[in-house]
Amino acid sequence: MRRPEVSTVSPSAPAASLALGEPRSQGPCYNFGLQETPQSGPSAQASASTPSGTSAAAGDRSSSTSLPRHPPGAGPALGSHFRNKRSNAENTFASNFNFGTSSSSTQDSNYPQILKTPLSAGNPQRSGYKNWTPQMGYSAPSSSAVSTNSPSVVAAVVEGRGLARGEIGMASIDLKSPQIILSQFADNTTYAKVITKLKILSPLEIIMSNTACVVGNSTKLFTLITENFKNVNFTTVQRKYFNETKGLEYIEQLCITEFSTVLMEVQSKYYCLAAVAALLKYVEFIQNSVYAPKSLKICFQGSEQTAMIDSSSAQNLELLINNQDCRNNHTLFGVLNYTKTPGGSRRLRSNILEPLVDIETINMRLDCVQELLQDEELFFGLQSVISRFLDTEQLLSVLVQIPKQDTVNAAESKITNLIYLKHTLELVDPLKIVLRNCSTPLLRAYCGSLEDKRFGIILEKIKTIINDDARYMKGCLHMRTQKCYAVRSNINEFLDIARRTYTEIVDDIAGMISQLAEKYSLPLRTSFSSARGFFIQMTTDYTALPNNRLPSEFIKISKVKSSYTFTSADLIKMNERCQESLREIYHMTYMIVCKLLSEIYEHIHCLYKLSDTVSMLDMLLSFAHACTLSDYVRPEFTDTLAIKQGWHPILEKISVEKPITNNTYITEGSNFLIITGPNMSGKSTYLKQIALCQIMAQIGSYVPAEYSSFRIAEQIFTRISTDDEIETNSSTFMKEMKEIAYILHNANNKSLILIDELGRGTNTEEGIGICYAVCEYLLSLKAFTLFATHFLELCHIEVLYPNVENMHFEVQHVKNTSRNKEAILYTYKLCKGLTEEKNYGLKAAEVSSLPSSIVLDAKEITAQITRQTLQNQRSTPEMERQRAVYHLATRLVQTARNSQLDPDSLRMYLSNLKKKYETDFSRAEQVSGKTEE
Repeated sequence: MRRPEVSTVSPSAPAASLALGEPRSQGPCYNFGLQETPQSGPSAQASASTPSGTSAAAGDRSSSTSLPRHPPGAGPALGSHFRNKRSNAENTFASNFNFGTSSSSTQDSNYPQILKTPLSAGNPQRSGYKNWTPQMGYSAPSSSAVSTNSPSVVAAVVEGRGLARGEIGMASIDLKSPQIILSQFADNTTYAKVITKLKILSPLEIIMSNTACVVGNSTKLFTLITENFKNVNFTTVQRKYFNETKGLEYIEQLCITEFSTVLMEVQSKYYCLAAVAALLKYVEFIQNSVYAPKSLKICFQGSEQTAMIDSSSAQNLELLINNQDCRNNHTLFGVLNYTKTPGGSRRLRSNILEPLVDIETINMRLDCVQELLQDEELFFGLQSVISRFLDTEQLLSVLVQIPKQDTVNAAESKITNLIYLKHTLELVDPLKIVLRNCSTPLLRAYCGSLEDKRFGIILEKIKTIINDDARYMKGCLHMRTQKCYAVRSNINEFLDIARRTYTEIVDDIAGMISQLAEKYSLPLRTSFSSARGFFIQMTTDYTALPNNRLPSEFIKISKVKSSYTFTSADLIKMNERCQESLREIYHMTYMIVCKLLSEIYEHIHCLYKLSDTVSMLDMLLSFAHACTLSDYVRPEFTDTLAIKQGWHPILEKISVEKPITNNTYITEGSNFLIITGPNMSGKSTYLKQIALCQIMAQIGSYVPAEYSSFRIAEQIFTRISTDDEIETNSSTFMKEMKEIAYILHNANNKSLILIDELGRGTNTEEGIGICYAVCEYLLSLKAFTLFATHFLELCHIEVLYPNVENMHFEVQHVKNTSRNKEAILYTYKLCKGLTEEKNYGLKAAEVSSLPSSIVLDAKEITAQITRQTLQNQRSTPEMERQRAVYHLATRLVQTARNSQLDPDSLRMYLSNLKKKYETDFSRAEQVSGKTEE
């Protein structure tokens, strides 16, 4: 990589305005235009020529913003470095070209100055970020240029806005290696995951949206990143370049074929797609080159401390959305969601999508759930306090925003949220009292976090201005009253006068409606809504009205069932007077509230900790609540997946009766289960049940079973759905192949893989061949795999691989006396061995409305094909002996790792293990004798 040639600009000079041109035609080649304003004279334009000779600036669809003039003494404009783009190309197009950077003129031109803050202070031209809006933002350089031993990773970070705040998308590229790594995950208000990921990447430069770092109103994420990465370049890019559609197009265009399955995972990860769009646009510009099509390795990585569940698996398992009806709550989220706060609900949702992988953290959560279940007073006391909390994260978000215009709505919002803040802080002490006697470390830690003195400082400052009685109340009229009288009396004389005026108007309205009720002898009452203000409501039979109609004085009449709502001209005028008085009250209250907020801003960061505490406690309470409604058990974590009498948690919620329970036992020595059985026998439900239990265990919840032990799964893969995808022009078979390719590319030894009926979209021979090859590949891993299939030929793979075990769902045949036919009774019980049912598809067809002649012909044809193709595959004596030794060895290793038996029980277990080995070995000798015969 060539050493960059960076022009020097005085720190006080504003950065160059850089306009990124859009492509004029399809294909990988993008053109970039650059505009700059010199110290004097008209703006000069330098254009980069495209391969066809077209100016890139001419292809820019957006209008360019020229720079303000440099202040006296400023260095040359950054864009002057590009006056002769062709002649200087070899020197200037380098990986560390600084977009809008400011660097010292005394510094060597190849090494920008190291600055400790991302925003250059004292620039008179940037009193507000809106007044300084280049096409592509500015950067604060704080690291040296690229060298052979220096960092070469550029990372783009973007955060969701509004309700999606906390959802992080990241994309990074190593300029020395053609690989892009994508990430998207939910983070809390401490942004620990983001900081950890960036520290692992050790980036040369970080790209963020210009809206994240507006001067005086930068986001918490931007502030934390700049604090933790003081020696890293920060570049801001206009928000419009964080475009998920463009990001998806980039991946489709640039990703090499072997890793193109990443598209399946990231197609719904909007924020990482947006990040990669901005990243590639920026890198292409600073490099002044484009990547060749299908030249980059693009991978998706979840958070290091969480398991990865792709969007397809989340949909198949119905983690958040029911596949049949998106409005009902028959999902894992619906089973566990007994949260009382929006923050708790969001945390539960993000945990289900990204389960933990750290056993210590999981066990800390399980200890909390156990204590909540054992201590009834703690459970109900904590639930009572938590349920009174509002959306603390949303409250924080609004409080730290400074409105650009002082409107009535802005004033009302600030007053409301200050009342909410007071209400929230008043709950800290009750929460602390409830947690005071807890014994588990996590609950004690949360109790300790509530000892922060800043909670008391903020509350005391609020109480000096706000009335003690001002609190959150349901109902718009109640809250309006609270806002009007929020500020104490005698603080502002004009405010007190305005409130008396407002009270008199409200009393006059009530008196006027009472007079109307007496005048017309009607049961009128005063009502209020935020849209209409005060209005009249009446509940009566229409026939009881004089002349069967309301008096003509009443207007805007509406009727719902037996209830009438209406108003009058006088009431409308009084409402207008009331609103005018209210605006005065809000304006004066707002001035007082703003002054109060400016005093408490320095202490307000403690609320992030409170928000985290409340949401976590709410989620743990939800887990405990779910346990009280069903007989869940605390999971253990070993190297074995063992579930005794487990059942499907969602099916339990739907069914009137408790679902049929089944056992599961998977170890490293027997890590591949082939599951067979007739249609509708329960194979798919069982696969989903295992995955749901695994997720529940890894988020810290109890699981539906009598006993459960789990191995931590770093990735959970499913291949269940068989729908076509019209959007991607994928048939059933092609969709199967894409999903299985994604699994094969990304699975590792710590994965949990669930595959349901692979190869159904093609002919039988090809389907069996594909399934067999996939099985052999997965058998080379130590991943726990459950493979449900109708291809009975796959069951013979057990002969070749000792870590394969055949299981089947048992069915019973009963005589249907009314129709004089044999019927199938589904037991939904999982048994060892392969299924003995033959032609169960024909039996299912027989009980349907298919004509009997068709069924008979199908039976004859099937029997003929079976006779022609059936090959008797028998295991050899040597294989049986090797299998017996293998199973004995794996059992002994597992016992040495995980056994907690006392000496006598262990002796008995080992004795039984020896007897089983001898039995298996003697069976091998019997097979040998039969072979000789």
